[in-house]
Amino acid sequence: MGHPVLFLRSLIFTIVMVVSTIVWACVCLLAAPLPYNQRFYITGRWNVFMIWCLKVICGIRYEIKGAENFPDAPAVVLSKHQSAWETIFLLPNMPRPLVFVFKKEILYIPFFGWAMALLRMIPIDRKQGKYAFQDVVRHGKRRLADGQWIIMFPEGTRIPVGKAGKYKSGGTRLAIETGAVVVPIAHNSGECWPKNSFIKRPGLVTVSIGKPISPEGLTPDGMMQQVENWIESEMRVISPHAYNAG
Repeated sequence: MGHPVLFLRSLIFTIVMVVSTIVWACVCLLAAPLPYNQRFYITGRWNVFMIWCLKVICGIRYEIKGAENFPDAPAVVLSKHQSAWETIFLLPNMPRPLVFVFKKEILYIPFFGWAMALLRMIPIDRKQGKYAFQDVVRHGKRRLADGQWIIMFPEGTRIPVGKAGKYKSGGTRLAIETGAVVVPIAHNSGECWPKNSFIKRPGLVTVSIGKPISPEGLTPDGMMQQVENWIESEMRVISPHAYNAG
């Protein structure tokens, strides 16, 4: 498919995303008085719509492997991070309502941040250092007790296809502090929507769910090593061409 066609399709998607974000944010603000589960559902319809638009406009499809591995228990989801795609996709596609841990500056983004502020997310102030993690644990325990799952990206930032970032142990520290299992997720979204790329390329995103990892008897670093080993091994199954190229 020629570059001009990809550019046009990406441009159409971007326009639809901006307009729909404004509309949906207004709907979310009107839904603020509703019970939380209803607010979460309404907000998540934007995510579902965006994933549908990416399929119809940009040709980005997806498949889920290992859905049977989802536990019926409190969980911390630790996902590979390659793209904005997974931040949109994961929220409405997990068995439990998700709680994202993110820098508080996101709440200041017009419309999008305002809608996020209506949900039980965990914004953190990185300037607080170790005290920021204490806030994550305190809020995380409440969210998990309420039946929600916590999601974090241990690499911290989007990583190019075929590469691995430094896995930080914040997610496994939270799992050990709360007694929750960890659910690792691998995917290849960066092949269709690379980091900082305006162009979206058609293709199939494979989202692979790993078996839950219990925190019992593990240290945060030891548990994170298991998470990293599984995710990076699975990435070589999902995207063998990206790792065999070198």
